[in-house]
Amino acid sequence: MSTYEDRLAALREELARRRLDGFVVPLTDEHMSEYVGAYAQRLAWLTGFQGSAGSAVVLPEEAAIFTDGRYTLQVREQVDGRHWSYQPVPQTSIAEWLGDHAGNGARIGYDPWLHTKGWVTQARTALAEKGAELVAVEANPIDAIWADRPAPSAARLVVHPDALAGRSSAEKRQEVADWLTQRRADAAVLSALDSIAWTFNVRGQDVDRTPVALAYALVQADGTADLFVAPEKLGEDVAQHLGNAVRLHPRDAFADHLAALKGKRIVADPERAVAAIFEALAQAGAEVIEARDPVVLPKAIKNAAEIAGHQAAQARDGAALSRFLHWLSVEGPKGGLTEMDAANRLRAFREETGCLRDLSFDTISGAGPNGAVVHYRVSEETNRPIERDSLFLIDSGGQYQDGTTDVTRTIAIGTPTPEMRDRFTRVLRGHIALARARFPTGTRGSQLDVLARQYLWDVGLDYAHGTGHGVGSYLAVHEGPQRIATFGGGDEPLRAGMLLSNEPGYYKSGEYGIRVENLVLVVPVTIEGAEREMLGFETQTFAPIDRALIEADTLSPAERDWLNAYHAEVRTRIGPQLDGEPRVWLEAVTAPL
Repeated sequence: MSTYEDRLAALREELARRRLDGFVVPLTDEHMSEYVGAYAQRLAWLTGFQGSAGSAVVLPEEAAIFTDGRYTLQVREQVDGRHWSYQPVPQTSIAEWLGDHAGNGARIGYDPWLHTKGWVTQARTALAEKGAELVAVEANPIDAIWADRPAPSAARLVVHPDALAGRSSAEKRQEVADWLTQRRADAAVLSALDSIAWTFNVRGQDVDRTPVALAYALVQADGTADLFVAPEKLGEDVAQHLGNAVRLHPRDAFADHLAALKGKRIVADPERAVAAIFEALAQAGAEVIEARDPVVLPKAIKNAAEIAGHQAAQARDGAALSRFLHWLSVEGPKGGLTEMDAANRLRAFREETGCLRDLSFDTISGAGPNGAVVHYRVSEETNRPIERDSLFLIDSGGQYQDGTTDVTRTIAIGTPTPEMRDRFTRVLRGHIALARARFPTGTRGSQLDVLARQYLWDVGLDYAHGTGHGVGSYLAVHEGPQRIATFGGGDEPLRAGMLLSNEPGYYKSGEYGIRVENLVLVVPVTIEGAEREMLGFETQTFAPIDRALIEADTLSPAERDWLNAYHAEVRTRIGPQLDGEPRVWLEAVTAPL
């Protein structure tokens, strides 16, 4: 099928054959992953949408695609508005839309391996009010019409060394076992790929940009475990690393194994385990305890080895980024560079470290108006020249065996306008306010989010994304449960050892985008006379911030001191890794204001 219009028509024909009046298409896999393997890219195949979050609904006469504020511009560029209506999230939900648009008595299909139990309940309730029905399909109808659908990755698992993990897999499994014993439970289902990778100290290559392997696991209350992974993905080194306490099964045996758990008390996470898992456990006669995956919080709180590894990765990555920024300062004003040129050159600098395993996400290389597309992804079709007297935004990161990085810099190519400098300075002041924050234990990210927005709010501006997300340890670049946001999360108390991004921004549609992002580590802080245990942030990312975009006169003395101290630290950590012209350049661009 050569066009997206043809694919939509073919899906409608397939649904009609199955006596379905609609179907829901999420962008996820059987593990509720944010980034998915090529075999699970059903939304992109059907619609053309290339973003990392979204869903669609297809009815006989209409279709809708649902995206959040990060993709307001992108979805309109990539998805044909003649065939799809654009629905904003969270203002509209799929369940609400279905309740309004599904016909009386309609049968709306869904794949129970791609949705949470909570979503199913919500959608079923909304449809019931219209006399419509939500129907679980045994096989995904898109797979039936996607003739050249890729097979799941066959890449082998690799051992993640205990020295970098900081704890052995046996220790981690025992911690889960103790947690289960306290709850009188027999086992916990692990279906999130990063939870499995972290628990068993393994990594994989099954998902672009995230070093995980397709697998399921059951961790038992005695510290043993059952790991479900395709046999061809296991080498002798991994089997030996896992040991006799981990029983190995084919991945496709997982559902049958769940069916044999009658009478067992099984923990499953309603946010991370798909509806099909809950249905299989219920049909088996297991007693299901709904609770958060017991690995999520220990994984988010980095241990000493993970922190040390992350800092080594940050120093290496910061030097690569600084070399790139120097290169851009020389080549950018000459003209002739494109967004793809910049993204490719930055990757090359990272590869020259000899340690890069992958990017941590597709580089956002946005020149001029493309910088205003929050999660822009450059392609041959959208590739813009980097023009003089414009802004260039580059958001990028690397996957190294010792750590995962994520950093954004906005650079003035030529002379920025007064408005650009004003907006950049407001974003930077918000970034500094968050970086300098001190807060009592128990504080949630949602309570801190306003610090980063306050100077934009002063003049009636804002940005449509969260301010901070968690980051994994050679794992997912977006990791929960911690966030700094007033919507879509942010209710998890921040704890020492958590790693987050600090990334306020401003986006002027059709003109330019601004974002300043560093990663920060939550650390205990000592305040004389304090009556509460206090926490703060320790910045982990070190690379120059473009001084040409800063209205220095508007900075407070404390803000100026922070920036000067930050740039002094950049010189200390990054300077020794550079030589020649890049070293001279770094000294100049990090000089005190």
